[in-house]
Amino acid sequence: MTYACQIVHQLPRPVLAVRTRTPVDNLPVVLDAAYKAIEEHLAALGEEPAGPPFVGYFNMDMADLDLQIGFPVARPLPGSGDVQPDILPECHLATCLHTGPYPEMAAAYQALTGFLEQANRTPSGVVYETYLNNPVDTPAEQLSTRIDFILK
Repeated sequence: MTYACQIVHQLPRPVLAVRTRTPVDNLPVVLDAAYKAIEEHLAALGEEPAGPPFVGYFNMDMADLDLQIGFPVARPLPGSGDVQPDILPECHLATCLHTGPYPEMAAAYQALTGFLEQANRTPSGVVYETYLNNPVDTPAEQLSTRIDFILK
């Protein structure tokens, strides 16, 4: 698969998110619980997400992933329990779109890494994946995931 990588400027974005740690094997359970908690909190506030869900990866230690799981919101909102407000910072991102099963995203990560080497840019080490459609009702080969490397 060929990836169209580019560098874009991101403005600050308010989010509601759960910050947690987990081994990769437990990731689906942790994601489901966090998204459910955020959706329930949004419903209690009478609000809706302002975009698709995301996961921020603050490390790539598969035994102890440091994660931010959330949804963008239209304006800053109060948190409750594990669901807390945050602002994703203004920054530059290297980004590309992966279409296909989640386990095949390594190729997109490799494409972004090569793109940054050629552009002589340095990633910060923080990566966000934004899930543009729902795996519950989308065939695996049609899943769309935007991958963003925050740049130094």
